[in-house]
Amino acid sequence: MQHYFALNKNLDLAKDDIYHIVKVMRMNLNDKLIVVYKQRKYFCQIINFNKKDIKLKVIKEIFENNELHIKVTIGQALIKETKFCYLLQKLTELGVNSVIPLKTARSLIKLDSIKETNKKLRWQKILKEAAEQAHRNIIPNLHSIIDIKDIDDANYDLKLVCSVNQKNKNIKQIIQKHSKCDKLLVVIGPEGGLRADEEQFLINEGFIPVSLGSLILRTETAALFIMSIINYENMR
Repeated sequence: MQHYFALNKNLDLAKDDIYHIVKVMRMNLNDKLIVVYKQRKYFCQIINFNKKDIKLKVIKEIFENNELHIKVTIGQALIKETKFCYLLQKLTELGVNSVIPLKTARSLIKLDSIKETNKKLRWQKILKEAAEQAHRNIIPNLHSIIDIKDIDDANYDLKLVCSVNQKNKNIKQIIQKHSKCDKLLVVIGPEGGLRADEEQFLINEGFIPVSLGSLILRTETAALFIMSIINYENMR
Protein backbone atom coordinates (compact mmCIF):
# COMPACT_ATOMS: atom_id res chain seq x y z
CA MET A 1 0.00 0.00 0.00
CA GLN A 2 1.45 3.38 -1.04
CA HIS A 3 2.23 5.86 1.75
CA TYR A 4 2.39 9.64 1.39
CA PHE A 5 2.86 12.53 3.81
CA ALA A 6 0.15 15.20 3.64
CA LEU A 7 0.82 18.94 3.56
CA ASN A 8 -2.06 19.89 5.86
CA LYS A 9 -5.07 18.63 7.83
CA ASN A 10 -7.10 18.44 4.60
CA LEU A 11 -4.65 15.74 3.49
CA ASP A 12 -3.57 17.69 0.42
CA LEU A 13 -0.54 16.18 -1.27
CA ALA A 14 2.56 17.79 -2.76
CA LYS A 15 2.89 18.13 -6.54
CA ASP A 16 5.62 15.50 -6.66
CA ASP A 17 3.36 13.03 -4.86
CA ILE A 18 0.47 13.72 -7.22
CA TYR A 19 2.77 13.14 -10.18
CA HIS A 20 3.94 9.88 -8.61
CA ILE A 21 0.37 8.70 -8.05
CA VAL A 22 -0.82 9.60 -11.56
CA LYS A 23 2.21 8.93 -13.76
CA VAL A 24 4.29 6.37 -11.89
CA MET A 25 1.79 4.31 -9.92
CA ARG A 26 -0.98 4.95 -12.50
CA MET A 27 -3.63 4.90 -9.83
CA ASN A 28 -7.28 5.52 -10.67
CA LEU A 29 -10.53 6.60 -9.09
CA ASN A 30 -11.45 4.55 -6.02
CA ASP A 31 -7.90 3.28 -5.54
CA LYS A 32 -6.72 3.17 -1.94
CA LEU A 33 -3.64 4.65 -0.31
CA ILE A 34 -2.37 5.67 3.12
CA VAL A 35 -1.74 9.30 4.01
CA VAL A 36 0.13 10.47 7.10
CA TYR A 37 -0.37 13.81 8.82
CA LYS A 38 1.11 14.76 12.20
CA GLN A 39 2.13 11.15 12.86
CA ARG A 40 -1.43 9.87 12.31
CA LYS A 41 -2.19 7.50 9.45
CA TYR A 42 -5.36 7.51 7.37
CA PHE A 43 -6.62 4.88 4.98
CA CYS A 44 -7.98 6.88 2.06
CA GLN A 45 -9.77 6.46 -1.24
CA ILE A 46 -9.24 8.59 -4.35
CA ILE A 47 -12.58 10.25 -5.18
CA ASN A 48 -11.37 12.75 -7.78
CA PHE A 49 -8.10 13.51 -9.50
CA ASN A 50 -6.33 15.02 -12.46
CA LYS A 51 -2.72 15.81 -13.29
CA LYS A 52 -2.63 18.71 -10.83
CA ASP A 53 -4.92 17.76 -7.98
CA ILE A 54 -6.20 14.76 -6.09
CA LYS A 55 -9.14 14.59 -3.70
CA LEU A 56 -9.22 11.94 -1.02
CA LYS A 57 -11.89 10.53 1.25
CA VAL A 58 -10.83 9.16 4.62
CA ILE A 59 -12.18 5.65 5.11
CA LYS A 60 -10.69 5.16 8.55
CA GLU A 61 -7.79 6.11 10.77
CA ILE A 62 -5.08 3.48 11.14
CA PHE A 63 -3.77 3.18 14.68
CA GLU A 64 -0.27 2.07 13.80
CA ASN A 65 3.03 3.37 15.10
CA ASN A 66 6.16 2.02 13.43
CA GLU A 67 8.58 4.26 15.31
CA LEU A 68 11.31 3.03 17.66
CA HIS A 69 10.68 3.49 21.38
CA ILE A 70 13.90 5.52 21.57
CA LYS A 71 14.45 8.72 19.59
CA VAL A 72 17.87 8.41 17.98
CA THR A 73 19.81 11.37 16.64
CA ILE A 74 22.91 10.66 14.54
CA GLY A 75 25.51 13.40 14.40
CA GLN A 76 27.30 12.42 11.19
CA ALA A 77 30.51 14.02 9.94
CA LEU A 78 30.14 15.19 6.35
CA ILE A 79 31.21 12.62 3.77
CA LYS A 80 31.02 12.36 -0.01
CA GLU A 81 27.60 13.21 -1.44
CA THR A 82 26.70 9.78 -2.82
CA LYS A 83 27.61 8.11 0.46
CA PHE A 84 25.75 10.70 2.53
CA CYS A 85 22.59 10.33 0.43
CA TYR A 86 22.75 6.55 0.77
CA LEU A 87 23.28 6.93 4.50
CA LEU A 88 20.25 9.21 4.91
CA GLN A 89 18.06 6.72 3.07
CA LYS A 90 19.16 3.72 5.12
CA LEU A 91 19.12 5.56 8.46
CA THR A 92 15.51 6.52 7.74
CA GLU A 93 14.59 2.93 6.91
CA LEU A 94 16.17 1.87 10.21
CA GLY A 95 14.14 4.36 12.25
CA VAL A 96 16.42 7.33 12.93
CA ASN A 97 14.62 10.35 14.41
CA SER A 98 17.08 13.14 13.50
CA VAL A 99 20.30 13.65 11.58
CA ILE A 100 22.85 16.39 12.25
CA PRO A 101 25.45 16.90 9.48
CA LEU A 102 28.72 17.88 11.16
CA LYS A 103 31.76 19.80 10.02
CA THR A 104 34.91 18.27 11.48
CA ALA A 105 38.61 18.90 11.06
CA ARG A 106 39.01 15.85 8.82
CA SER A 107 35.83 16.30 6.79
CA LEU A 108 36.69 16.40 3.11
CA ILE A 109 33.47 18.16 2.10
CA LYS A 110 33.38 21.97 2.20
CA LEU A 111 30.13 23.74 1.29
CA ASP A 112 29.25 27.36 0.66
CA SER A 113 25.78 28.63 1.65
CA ILE A 114 24.24 28.11 -1.82
CA LYS A 115 25.50 24.55 -2.16
CA GLU A 116 24.40 23.82 1.39
CA THR A 117 20.84 25.01 0.68
CA ASN A 118 20.60 22.93 -2.50
CA LYS A 119 21.98 19.84 -0.82
CA LYS A 120 19.65 20.18 2.14
CA LEU A 121 16.64 20.28 -0.20
CA ARG A 122 17.84 17.10 -1.87
CA TRP A 123 18.54 15.45 1.47
CA GLN A 124 15.07 16.30 2.77
CA LYS A 125 13.51 14.72 -0.33
CA ILE A 126 15.53 11.56 0.26
CA LEU A 127 14.35 11.42 3.89
CA LYS A 128 10.71 11.86 2.87
CA GLU A 129 10.79 9.17 0.18
CA ALA A 130 12.61 6.73 2.45
CA ALA A 131 10.10 7.39 5.26
CA GLU A 132 7.24 6.64 2.86
CA GLN A 133 8.91 3.46 1.66
CA ALA A 134 9.44 2.29 5.25
CA HIS A 135 5.86 3.20 6.29
CA ARG A 136 7.14 5.57 8.96
CA ASN A 137 4.88 7.83 11.03
CA ILE A 138 7.34 10.71 10.70
CA ILE A 139 9.93 12.12 8.35
CA PRO A 140 13.24 12.34 10.23
CA ASN A 141 14.34 15.83 11.15
CA LEU A 142 17.35 17.16 9.24
CA HIS A 143 19.35 19.79 11.09
CA SER A 144 21.44 22.46 9.45
CA ILE A 145 25.13 21.74 8.97
CA ILE A 146 27.07 22.81 12.07
CA ASP A 147 30.58 22.61 13.44
CA ILE A 148 31.06 19.65 15.75
CA LYS A 149 31.88 21.97 18.66
CA ASP A 150 28.55 23.78 18.20
CA ILE A 151 26.44 20.68 18.67
CA ASP A 152 23.50 21.19 21.03
CA ASP A 153 23.59 18.19 23.37
CA ALA A 154 21.42 19.48 26.22
CA ASN A 155 18.23 17.49 25.66
CA TYR A 156 19.49 13.91 25.48
CA ASP A 157 19.37 11.13 28.07
CA LEU A 158 22.45 9.43 26.64
CA LYS A 159 25.28 10.84 24.49
CA LEU A 160 27.83 8.63 22.76
CA VAL A 161 30.81 9.28 20.53
CA CYS A 162 32.33 6.54 18.40
CA SER A 163 36.01 6.24 19.22
CA VAL A 164 38.82 4.23 17.69
CA ASN A 165 40.72 4.72 20.95
CA GLN A 166 38.10 3.13 23.20
CA LYS A 167 38.36 -0.65 23.56
CA ASN A 168 36.51 -1.46 26.78
CA LYS A 169 33.13 0.26 26.40
CA ASN A 170 31.20 -1.67 23.77
CA ILE A 171 28.30 0.29 22.28
CA LYS A 172 25.91 -2.67 22.55
CA GLN A 173 26.60 -3.01 26.28
CA ILE A 174 26.14 0.72 26.85
CA ILE A 175 22.81 0.77 24.98
CA GLN A 176 21.59 -2.29 26.92
CA LYS A 177 22.58 -0.63 30.20
CA HIS A 178 20.57 2.50 29.27
CA SER A 179 17.63 0.67 27.71
CA LYS A 180 15.11 2.99 29.40
CA CYS A 181 16.47 6.22 27.90
CA ASP A 182 14.14 8.13 25.58
CA LYS A 183 16.57 10.28 23.58
CA LEU A 184 19.97 9.15 22.32
CA LEU A 185 22.62 11.16 20.48
CA VAL A 186 25.49 9.38 18.72
CA VAL A 187 28.35 11.27 17.05
CA ILE A 188 30.28 9.58 14.26
CA GLY A 189 33.44 11.03 12.78
CA PRO A 190 34.65 11.10 9.17
CA GLU A 191 37.07 8.72 7.48
CA GLY A 192 40.10 8.70 9.75
CA GLY A 193 38.01 9.46 12.81
CA LEU A 194 37.66 12.55 14.92
CA ARG A 195 40.71 14.57 15.83
CA ALA A 196 41.87 14.09 19.44
CA ASP A 197 40.78 17.58 20.52
CA GLU A 198 37.30 17.07 19.00
CA GLU A 199 36.81 13.79 20.80
CA GLN A 200 38.06 15.26 24.06
CA PHE A 201 35.69 18.22 23.66
CA LEU A 202 32.73 15.83 23.39
CA ILE A 203 33.93 13.80 26.38
CA ASN A 204 34.12 17.01 28.40
CA GLU A 205 30.52 17.69 27.32
CA GLY A 206 29.38 14.39 28.81
CA PHE A 207 29.67 12.08 25.81
CA ILE A 208 30.69 8.48 26.50
CA PRO A 209 33.36 7.20 24.10
CA VAL A 210 32.36 3.78 22.78
CA SER A 211 33.83 1.04 20.63
CA LEU A 212 32.06 -0.59 17.68
CA GLY A 213 34.16 -3.72 18.01
CA SER A 214 37.52 -4.92 16.75
CA LEU A 215 36.86 -4.16 13.07
CA ILE A 216 37.46 -0.68 11.65
CA LEU A 217 34.25 0.33 9.88
CA ARG A 218 33.72 2.98 7.25
CA THR A 219 31.93 5.98 8.66
CA GLU A 220 28.70 5.27 6.76
CA THR A 221 28.82 1.63 7.84
CA ALA A 222 29.25 2.65 11.48
CA ALA A 223 25.99 4.63 11.49
CA LEU A 224 24.02 1.72 10.03
CA PHE A 225 25.67 -0.72 12.42
CA ILE A 226 24.56 1.41 15.37
CA MET A 227 20.98 1.69 14.13
CA SER A 228 20.86 -2.07 13.56
CA ILE A 229 21.87 -2.69 17.18
CA ILE A 230 19.20 -0.28 18.38
CA ASN A 231 16.57 -1.99 16.20
CA TYR A 232 17.56 -5.37 17.59
CA GLU A 233 17.27 -4.13 21.16
CA ASN A 234 13.96 -2.43 20.34
CA MET A 235 12.48 -5.77 19.18
CA ARG A 236 13.42 -7.72 22.32
